[in-house]
Order: sequence, then structure tokens, then C-alpha cells
Amino acid sequence: MRSTLSLKDRLSLWLPRFVLSPSLVVVFVGVYLFIAWTGWISLSSSQMVPRYDFVGLEQYHRLWSTPRWETAVANLFIFTVLFLAVTIAVGLLIAILLDQRIRAEGLLRAIYLYPMALSFIVTGTAWKWILNPDLGVQKVVNGLGWSGFVFDWITRPEYAIYCVVIAAVWQSTGFAMAIFLAGLRGIDNSIIKAAQIEGAGLPRIYASIIIPMLRPAFLSVVVLLSYISIRSFDLVLALTNGGPGNATEMPSTFMFSATFRRNQMGVGAASAMMMLMTVAAIIVPYLYSELREDRHGH
Repeated sequence: MRSTLSLKDRLSLWLPRFVLSPSLVVVFVGVYLFIAWTGWISLSSSQMVPRYDFVGLEQYHRLWSTPRWETAVANLFIFTVLFLAVTIAVGLLIAILLDQRIRAEGLLRAIYLYPMALSFIVTGTAWKWILNPDLGVQKVVNGLGWSGFVFDWITRPEYAIYCVVIAAVWQSTGFAMAIFLAGLRGIDNSIIKAAQIEGAGLPRIYASIIIPMLRPAFLSVVVLLSYISIRSFDLVLALTNGGPGNATEMPSTFMFSATFRRNQMGVGAASAMMMLMTVAAIIVPYLYSELREDRHGH
């Protein structure tokens, strides 16, 4: 009996490790090993093919001396700020409206979430047609009689980045709405009723009580949307391909172009490591705060 129980105990101890070990090996090789390899390439003189010499931070100096990279970083800043602000504001507004237990809530929630089911390639291609002056909004409005209406942002370098923001907001607003709605549904109604008894109006209740209680939801949305904005390669590629000129160049498209089109593998690896450090700067504090809350909660 003891030997049988001992065998069961051993199986219960080692079976989960045995099942998880292949996936851990794949993650280690496919993610962390290639991250280390990219980091080493960024410190080498690699161009068309990898080289395994060591040149220090020369590739990073070349990277930050490239005007195209500076444009990509500036575009990423503009895109991220507008993308986060508009997506959070619209997503929160929709979540508040749906939280009023309106009719057809399930249908509306599905409609708002549907864009998240599409890939960024599909979204970029669709919005490329919509924003094209010869095919989309401008042509439709002109056809209705407003011949002076002009909406050619996608062809103008000074406005093209805002077209990327429009497409990204359209796709990601439903995601923000879902997280905020889940947070709203987790708030105890007795708090709201107590505030109403005290004479507080609904706008005051949301501004002073409910929205501050959504801090974990806000933090999750900001972190995940920031990650989406940093890796916004396929959306930019499908919508503008970095153009017109370099007006919508992003760090992700710069990395691809430097590595595979301009044969600057070392510079491309350096840009990849800069993106990785940016993501880590966002994710690590988030994980630290979550782990700290869990520790204090227990």
C-alpha cells in the first residue's frame, strides 16, 4: 500500500513537469535564445550575413545617427499617445453606456468586439481603401454632391500618421471596452446606492468613485495597448507601407527594412533590442505591481 501511494505521489509530482518540459524547451530556444542571439548580433559588425565579432555599441551609434530612425521614434510617440488616449476614452465611454443594462447589450458588445477578431493586415487593407481619395470617403461624399470635400490624409506626409491612429483605434476600442466593462461589473452596487443616498449625481459618482476603482483595468489596458502600439508592424505595412516617403515609419518597419532590404543586420538587431527594452520598461513595472499586490493581498 505504501509503495503504491509513493508511486502515485511521484507521478503527481513529476507528471506536470514532464508534460510542460517540451513547451518550456521550445519557449527557451524560440524566444530567449533568439533574443540573446539578436543582442549579440547588435554588438557585431553584421551586415548582409551575421558576423560574430565584437564592435561594442557601434551599431547603436549608427542607429541613433540615422534620421529615419529618429522619424520612426517620433512617429511611435505620436501614435502611442493618440492611440492610448482615444482608445481608452472611447472604450470607457462605450463600457459605461453598456453598463446601463440597455437592450441588445449582447449584440452591441459583439459588434464592438468584432474588429479584434480581424488581423491588422485585414484592418490596414480595409482602411487603405476607405481612406483612399479615389475609392473611399472622399469619393463617396463628392458623389453625393459635396464636390469641395477633401479627405486625402493618407497621401499627405503631415497627416498620414493620423490615418494609422484611426485604423488602430477602430480595431482596439472593443478590447478596451471589454476590460472596462468587466471592471464595472465587478463593482458592488451598494457603493453606488450609498452615494446616491448621500445626494451625489451619476456624473459625480463615476468621476469620484467608480473610475478610480477601475485602476487595475486602466493599468491592464495601458500596458496591453502600449505593447500593441510598439509592435504595430503589420498595420503600418498594410495601410501605408511606411509612406508617403517615411512619414509613417515605425521602429518595427524600420527594423524590417534595415535587416531585409538594406542589408544592415547589425542596425536592425540594434533597433530590435531598443524595442525589446521599451517593452520591458512597460511590462516589468506592471508585473512588479501585480506581484506586489498579490503578496500584500495574501
